[in-house]
This record gives sequence, structure tokens and C-alpha cells, in this order.
Amino acid sequence: MLSAPFEHLSVMSEEVLHWLQPVAGGIYLDGTLGGAGHSRLVLEAAAESRLIGLDRDPAALKKAAEVLAHYGDRVSLHHATFDQADQVLRQLDIDGLDGMLLDLGVSSHQLDTPERGFSFRYDAPLDMRMDPTVGITAADIVNQADEAELVRIFFEYGEERYSRRIVRKIIAQRKESAITKTGELAELVRHAVPGGHRPGKIHPATRVFQALRIHVNDELGQVKRGVAAGISLLKPGGRLVVITFHSLEDRIVKHLFREKAQGCICPPRLPVCQCMNTPDVKILTRRGIKAGETEIDQNVRSRSAILRAVERC
Repeated sequence: MLSAPFEHLSVMSEEVLHWLQPVAGGIYLDGTLGGAGHSRLVLEAAAESRLIGLDRDPAALKKAAEVLAHYGDRVSLHHATFDQADQVLRQLDIDGLDGMLLDLGVSSHQLDTPERGFSFRYDAPLDMRMDPTVGITAADIVNQADEAELVRIFFEYGEERYSRRIVRKIIAQRKESAITKTGELAELVRHAVPGGHRPGKIHPATRVFQALRIHVNDELGQVKRGVAAGISLLKPGGRLVVITFHSLEDRIVKHLFREKAQGCICPPRLPVCQCMNTPDVKILTRRGIKAGETEIDQNVRSRSAILRAVERC
């Protein structure tokens, strides 16, 4: 099975530049490098700026190195997750950022490469690791996790209302033989969900695949750690821009931003502030920014994107 060419459309490019506001000579970090589309825009928009790019996917790093080769020593690429940004900056002896971007979720390349196992559009090994060099696969979870754990994963990360029914089917099937292919799992879910064979509806396995992908890659844990760490790495006036693609991610980002933007937390009855708590950030986007209709027409995956931004106080 051949790998797909690395193609990834960067979503909300104009909006990213508007809210990030890259300046000449600034230092920026792209924590989810992908095909380097956003990174290239930042480098073009800000003369003599420096770009640190992180990605857990070796294929993304290879492609990004090609795309950004023209910029020479203005670019530094690293095989790392974005919640490890502080470690990377220490290695580079950088003590603060003028801006940071996180474009979360699975990339177009990962979805469109059959052997990565992210999509049930192809019958392929049930993998789903964003970094295929480490960690457990989706097949490991499906075949080894106990019933209660599988129900929790599907309900918590996929918000799947038929989690118990699906898990019972999985438990019964794996007693006969291991579930190792995306197509096999998708069909099992289709048979487990009422109305699963009804045409024209969203595929009934969509939520289960999302849940497994989130669990395998610890995506929500990454968001919690990475956003909090990213704020701490910003210089005063530095900006963090985050693009999410589902409500679980967006909820975490929104709450973290609100928490970091909060000032006094003393009880209302106290006449004078005793906590001395001051905001870490100013929220720039009171409501999440969504892609425009023209972009959605050109890239349907952008319809789920929500952008939020803060500025370090």
C-alpha cells in the first residue's frame, strides 16, 4: 500500500496572520508543523523572524524541511510534541516567544495515507499513531482494553451514545479473532448501531474512530499541557493562536484562556483584594473565529475549525 503524497491545506491562514501579528525579527513557534503552510506564511510576513517548528510525525518534519529549506538558519525543526516546547527552547537557549501557533487535530496527510489507519475510507491496519515510531496502536486498545475502559473511551472522547452496545460487539468479536483492520472495526460498529446501514447519514463509526485517535495520541492531555505551557513561554505582548477541530479540544482551550485571563479571585465579600492574583493573558477573541464560506467551499475540513487567541500581559 503506497503512502499518499504529503499534502495539507493550512486552515484559516489569513486569520492566523491577523491574530498572531508576526513582527520583523520576532521568534515564533509552530507546535503542530504539518506541511509548514502556516510557518511559511509567518516567515514571509515578518522579515528576519525566526521559526521553531515541532511535530511528532516524522513524515511532517521531512516535508516541512523541504518546504522551509529556502529560509536557511531562520528555521529550526524538532521531532517533539508541542507540550515539550519548553524543553526545545531550553536546548536553543531561547527565553521567550513573540508568538506561538497550535493547529490541532489530525492532518489531511494522515487521514489520506491508508497505512496510518486514521480513516475507515480505506481497509488498513488499525494504527492511528501520529508518531508511528512510538506508543500503542488503536488495535492494541480495541483488543486489550477491558469493557469498562472501552466504554469510557468511546463515551468520553467520542461522545458516542451507543458506547456500551458497540463495546459488547467488540468483546464478542475479539473472543473469536483479533480486530486488526479499520474496515473490520467500521463494519462492526455499523452493525452495532441502530440504523447503521441507513444511507446518507454520517458513518456510525465516525465517533468511535475519533475517540480511539484521541486516546492513542493523548490529544486532550497534550492540549491541556501544551496550551498552559505555551502561555508561560510568551514574552509580554506575545500571542498564542490555537485552532481546534472538535468541541472537546475547544472547550479545554476556552476554559484555559478564561482561567489565565482571570484577575482577582477573592470572595466578593472582601472589600480589598487579598489574593494579589493578576491576569496572565488578555483574551483577543471573545468568541471563537470560524472559517469563511469561501474557504469551506475550497477545503471542507475547515468547516469544523475554531480559532482562539490570547496576548500575554
